[in-house]
Amino acid sequence: YSAKEEADGHPSGGVGVPGGGAVGGGGGGGAVKTRKPDNTAFKQQRLPAWQPILTAGTVLPAFFIIGLIFIPIGIGIFVTSNNIREYEIDYTGTEPSSPCNKCLNVSWDSTPPCTCTINFTLEHSFESNVFMYYGLSNFYQNHRRYVKSRDDSQLNGDNSSLLNPSKECEPYRTNEDKPIAPCGAIANSMFNDTLELYRIDNDTRTPITLIKKGIAWWTDKNVKFRNPTGDGNNLTALFQGTTKPVNWPKPVYMLDSEPDNNGFINEDFIVWMRTAALPTFRKLYRLIERKNNLQPTLQAGNYSLDIAYNYPVHSFDGRKRMILSTISWMGGKNPFLGIAYITVGSICFFLGVVLLIIHHKYGNRNTSADIPN
Repeated sequence: YSAKEEADGHPSGGVGVPGGGAVGGGGGGGAVKTRKPDNTAFKQQRLPAWQPILTAGTVLPAFFIIGLIFIPIGIGIFVTSNNIREYEIDYTGTEPSSPCNKCLNVSWDSTPPCTCTINFTLEHSFESNVFMYYGLSNFYQNHRRYVKSRDDSQLNGDNSSLLNPSKECEPYRTNEDKPIAPCGAIANSMFNDTLELYRIDNDTRTPITLIKKGIAWWTDKNVKFRNPTGDGNNLTALFQGTTKPVNWPKPVYMLDSEPDNNGFINEDFIVWMRTAALPTFRKLYRLIERKNNLQPTLQAGNYSLDIAYNYPVHSFDGRKRMILSTISWMGGKNPFLGIAYITVGSICFFLGVVLLIIHHKYGNRNTSADIPN
């Protein structure tokens, strides 16, 4: 290299490096950089380590223990799930014979609302408290833009956000130059069918009391959702200067006649705003409490479901359902969890038996490398 430099007429010297002095010849004073790791236990990989040695004495008991634990748990969960009473009615109305077929092409602003009645029979009594759900299918509440289309500050009662909603709410942020309260696509698509349940006894229809409070999470009702600050008894004044969502028939301060269940703290609204993770989901609609321990909550017999059909789903091939269900210590009906436990436990127990047979048959064989004559 030096000979080439002299031939080119350049003086011999060091090679420049960015940010430092010359490396090599007579350039002088910079420290020589190195990529050698520091001499520490971590960088030189001298830390103590432990590696399990899998032997028949450790693996076989693990398989049997998992099997013996998982199988009873799975059986218990499966039996508990099967003891839960559940009844489901699809009232979408796609079938020509359905009483709700006349309401299939309903629009958001249909006046008066289309109504239909479905009669059904409960073969078994519902003993404990009954939870009434509405269910939707092929409705993707988990879509990214849909999930973001809300203003949590507005829903928490912030007065400035009430009149100036977040841009995440577009295109449901304003309407006719007025801010929408509540803004966003989630609120705009709120479920608004009305469901009423009656017991039929000797051609007499007796209404079933449906409780509309206590259906939302406590933290949502008392922490996450609040009405704007001000006179809580005059929600009309609190929401002055705002307008209702496009698809709503009435503004948010007219969702209920009771002040503690109106506006942003309306529990039907709060339940809807907690978006579902899957396209087929159910949301709690009403509670039916057991009146006394001597009679079941819903006796076996004939019932009718009166529906104010307001929510259109036919345009996106959706379906609507009403579900009556009891619950247990593990929640609602969920046979999959018990089946999963039983399956995993059975597989582990079966593998334990197979490996035990293999170990018993081949574990003590001669490992000598001698070649027989």
